Order: sequence, then structure tokens, then C-alpha cells
Amino acid sequence: MQKNVLNYRIIIEPETSEDGSRVYVGFCPTLGISDYGDTVEDVLTSIKDGIELAVEALAEGKKEVPVDDIEQQIIASASVKAPINLRVTLAV
Repeated sequence: MQKNVLNYRIIIEPETSEDGSRVYVGFCPTLGISDYGDTVEDVLTSIKDGIELAVEALAEGKKEVPVDDIEQQIIASASVKAPINLRVTLAV
């Protein structure tokens, strides 16, 4: 039996929790779900489980299951000039 494989983009960012420890937050924008873990590996495992649950729920409800076309996406960043007196806070 052959299984279909669905691909999803996951964005992972480090955050500092209230107790000062570092956690990693993963977000799947296509399905609108997020999760966190103590390590990148933890959050990847956790959000993969969440993605599978979301896909199963959509399929059981006979709803369309959105997927990412990873091969066609371009992920980039941009550096721009900032005003001289701008106060910046690093988002970590």
C-alpha cells in the first residue's frame, strides 16, 4: 500500500520563556497551527504530530486539505536601511 506524502512549511523561532529558559516555537502557516519544544528536534516532532492530527481531522470532515508547494516557494530575508534614531529590539 502506497501512502501519499504531504509537505508543509514550518517556521521555527527561538523564544525566551517567563522563567528565562529558551524554547523553540514552530508554526505551520498553511494549517494555522503552532507548538513549542525545548529543542528544535522536540518542536519538529511535536508540530509534525499536530499537522498529522489536523490533516486527519480535515479528511474525516471531508474538507479540503491545503498543502504547501515547497518546490515553488522562495523563502528570503531583506536588509533595509533604518532611520538613525530608531530603537530596535531583537526578536528572540
